[in-house]
Amino acid sequence: MKKILPQLALVGAMFLWASSFIALKIAFRVYDPMFVIFGRMFVASLCLLAIGFRFRRSVHYQKGDYKLILFMAFCEPCLYFVFEAQAIVYTTAAQAGMVTAILPILVMLAASMVLKEKTGIQGWIGAVAAVGGVCWLTLESTPSENAPNPMLGNFLEFLAMVCATGYMVTLRYLTVRYSPFFLTAIQALVGCVFYFPLLFLPGTELPDHFNVQSGFAIIYLGAAITLGAYGLYNYGLKYVSASRSAMYVNL
Repeated sequence: MKKILPQLALVGAMFLWASSFIALKIAFRVYDPMFVIFGRMFVASLCLLAIGFRFRRSVHYQKGDYKLILFMAFCEPCLYFVFEAQAIVYTTAAQAGMVTAILPILVMLAASMVLKEKTGIQGWIGAVAAVGGVCWLTLESTPSENAPNPMLGNFLEFLAMVCATGYMVTLRYLTVRYSPFFLTAIQALVGCVFYFPLLFLPGTELPDHFNVQSGFAIIYLGAAITLGAYGLYNYGLKYVSASRSAMYVNL
């Protein structure tokens, strides 16, 4: 069970993350991307504060770790969602999801240099095949009502994958000392603080009404995705190498 549970957690996280692309598209129909991401972080923070007091005694901070913890949160959700939110505006949910196939090869390269992890030939062949699929998808993409500039959108999604690489490698290092719940909570709280000032940028449109479908999409993103998907993935990454856990993204 010790081997099976982390893998089940990673599979569960992938199914939830897959649904997040669709939920983002629904939310963006009515609300500004920056408001959607802040709302997502805000909902997640409320949920975490409601149950977090039960886990506060299990946190044993080690001096100097704040740099790595803040870097992890800055990579994802901060910069990651800035790029992904804009990517979803310009490309389709399906294409944005496919671009994430490039993530495993980025993580394998970073993990081999930083964490000294080794990846077998099968892993590299699978990762290269996934990158080939991403290139094919991007070159064959054409503008549509839901994807006005797919090449720009796919490039922004690629930048989001670079941020995700920094997050995964740093998280793998931190899970040795901190619980998945604590690291998930830090991501949500830092993300909430990061996105709040962005609501008042000149280009950000604040909502003047509540749309039921898009509103519930934001709640779903905050409660099910930010808490559920990240919680499951952080748990899985605690017991599975960064290279192997990144492979699950192709699912």
